[in-house]
Order: sequence, then structure tokens, then C-alpha cells
Amino acid sequence: MQDFGQAFDLALGLVLTADANLVEIIGLSLRVSASSVAISCLIGLPVGAALGIGRFAGRHALIVGFNSLMGMPPVVIGLLVYLLLSNAGPLGWMQLLYTPTAMIIAQTILITPIVAALSRQVIEDLHNEYAEQFRSLCVPPAAAIRALIWDARYSLMTVALAGFGRSISEVGAVIIVGGNIDHLTRIMTTAIALETSKGDLALALALGIVLMTLAVSVNAAVMSRRATAARYAYA
Repeated sequence: MQDFGQAFDLALGLVLTADANLVEIIGLSLRVSASSVAISCLIGLPVGAALGIGRFAGRHALIVGFNSLMGMPPVVIGLLVYLLLSNAGPLGWMQLLYTPTAMIIAQTILITPIVAALSRQVIEDLHNEYAEQFRSLCVPPAAAIRALIWDARYSLMTVALAGFGRSISEVGAVIIVGGNIDHLTRIMTTAIALETSKGDLALALALGIVLMTLAVSVNAAVMSRRATAARYAYA
């Protein structure tokens, strides 16, 4: 076990010199998380918007279902995806297990309910303001959904941020389907867990520093965009 002060100095050195192993892990983490968030938004935003403006049988049950899935244990998602992609599973022929693609699939399943549930609330609140105007203009549902998503884009960026935060910090599901294989499926969270168990605190701390910096930077960027939008709205 390394001395904490020494480990922290080594961690800063790895970050400042852009250690090749560190950069590789960070790059894979960002690719997996960004891909899963993008796919989740493509699926979750329209679904959330449809639930927000629609009035149909079973709507309440779907809302309850998505809200419940927000708390789905990641290891359960990982297990289900593992069963689907294993050689004995229905999608085993695709040979996706222990690949970044499997990790993206698991994270997408994990994040999509979060995006759908949060965007549903945002869109529903906004729709209540425009509902009478939409009815008077006979705006079709598809056009209303597009208009509401565009008008709520800054609020929905926060929803995407919540999904990204969930994705980038995920361990359980991705380690089951990815296997934490060096130079192939090792991302920041799984590497932190592995290096800490090995007693190599330098790399673990370096990855932790990057994770915290990334979280603060993304939050600051989104808040800046929302503040800019608010200034234009009141101008």
C-alpha cells in the first residue's frame, strides 16, 4: 500500500503528463458513456415527450414503470444483458460479450428510463402552458412533441447530464458484461476499483481526479448554457 501523499503526487504526475494508460482508459470511458447517453436520448426523449402530452390507456402504468426502473440495480441489468449476450443466450451469435458494445448496451438500458422519466416531467409541465394554443392551431402530436423538445432543450440538457453522470459513474453492470479487460473494456470506474484492490493508489487517484474534474466541467457548461438562454429569454 502506497503512502497517501506519495500516491497523490504520482497521480498528479500521471494526469499532468497525460500517461498513455490513463488516456486510454479515459478515452474508452468517454466513448462508452457518450454513446450510451446519445442512444438513450434518442429513445428516451421522444418516449418521455409522448408520455408527457399523451392521454391514453395505460399511460399511468407506463409512468410508474419508468419511475420504478430509475432505481433498477445496475448488477441486475448487467446480469440480464450477460444472459442475452452469452453463448447460450439468444444474442450469443453476435459475439458481443466482453466488448465495449456490450457495455454500451447495458448502460443504455440503465439510462433510458432515467431520461424518459425526467423528460416526461419537463415536457408535461411545458405542455400545460401550450396545450390551449396547440389545440387552437390543431397542431398534430408529432409536431407538438418536436416543438416542446426544442423549446425545453436547455432543461433537457440537464436530463442528458443526469444520464451522463449515471453512465460515467457506473461499475456493476459494465464489469459484468465488459469483464474489465485491460486495453479492451477497462474504463475509469472499473479501473479505480481494480487498482485500489491492488494497492496501486496512484492510478486510482488519477482517474478519480479526472472523474471529478469531468463532472464539475460538464455541470458548469450546462449551467452556463442555461444562464445564457435565460438572459436571451428576458432580453
